[in-house]
Amino acid sequence: MASILGNEVCATKCSPELRSPDEIESMPTFDEGISSYLSRNMNQEVWDKLGDSYDDYGFTFKQAIFSGCQNPDSGVGVYAGSPDSYKAFAALFNPIVN
Repeated sequence: MASILGNEVCATKCSPELRSPDEIESMPTFDEGISSYLSRNMNQEVWDKLGDSYDDYGFTFKQAIFSGCQNPDSGVGVYAGSPDSYKAFAALFNPIVN
């Protein structure tokens, strides 16, 4: 979960302790040595662009990355909730799929 230091919000630590996509309140971070596709392709630019977005079917970006944040040692760590997810979240999905 995110923590606050002064006025600055720290990153969300990915771990099995996450219980819902809503707990991903800020840029997800991974322990060193984690090499899922999500961890290799998530960065501040992707988070800033997609963090609060959703696809045409209402599937949120946080839902798309939740499994990989809750289970950081997963191989891929992202899921498309609909066919539109690939377009809506292209900044993350394209490097993984291509």
